[in-house]
Amino acid sequence: MPFAVIPAIDVTGGVLGRYTPEGPRPVTGSDPDPVAAAARSVAAGATWAHVVDMDLAFGASAPDTAAVRAIAALEPGPSVQASGGIRTPAQVEAFLRAGAARVVLGSGALADDAGAASALAAAGGRAIVGIELDGGRIRSRGADPVDLDLMTTLGWLTALPVPAFLVTAVARVGELSGPDVDAIRRVARAGVPVLAAGGIASLEDLRAARAAGAVGAVVGRAALEGRLDLAEALAWAAV
Repeated sequence: MPFAVIPAIDVTGGVLGRYTPEGPRPVTGSDPDPVAAAARSVAAGATWAHVVDMDLAFGASAPDTAAVRAIAALEPGPSVQASGGIRTPAQVEAFLRAGAARVVLGSGALADDAGAASALAAAGGRAIVGIELDGGRIRSRGADPVDLDLMTTLGWLTALPVPAFLVTAVARVGELSGPDVDAIRRVARAGVPVLAAGGIASLEDLRAARAAGAVGAVVGRAALEGRLDLAEALAWAAV
């Protein structure tokens, strides 16, 4: 089965951003246009883009769907996986209307079982669930912090029609330190397909994520800065 390599396009204030423990910061020293970054990914062979509304994740009152809309409209363009602290049915619907092929329900939504189920229902099967792991527990970043037991949460999530989990190693985001293979294995045992994120910097890291049970990975800083040859990674993943 092909392994999905999905480049991340993190957006803050309409430009490319980067996560820091203090919140999102604009990327400096490179072209700040998220649409241009997505177009470069498509030119390398990407068929998906993971577009993150960092401002929504860190407290903005309403989604900024402009980047999703523009990237989804590219010709040729990628399918868009919209992310960034998405918590409510209204936010799910806003990103889907903007052209997202699917959305990622943020970890901050998981403290409310019924609310999460409602948001997933609003997506009509076009939502996956984000699981941000720190110290073995689900600990979300951003405006809606949660601290949840992983196994308890997986217990009720697996009873819902969730097509995949996006497992993010919080401490490794932007650190180029390799994937958290133990976390990938733990979540993969639940029987739901897993996408990995956080720390992936090389083709070897992608191989390690796949060996741990992931069916794909989101790659961010390494691809944006050219440390990871995206075209090479995509060619490997397609085999």
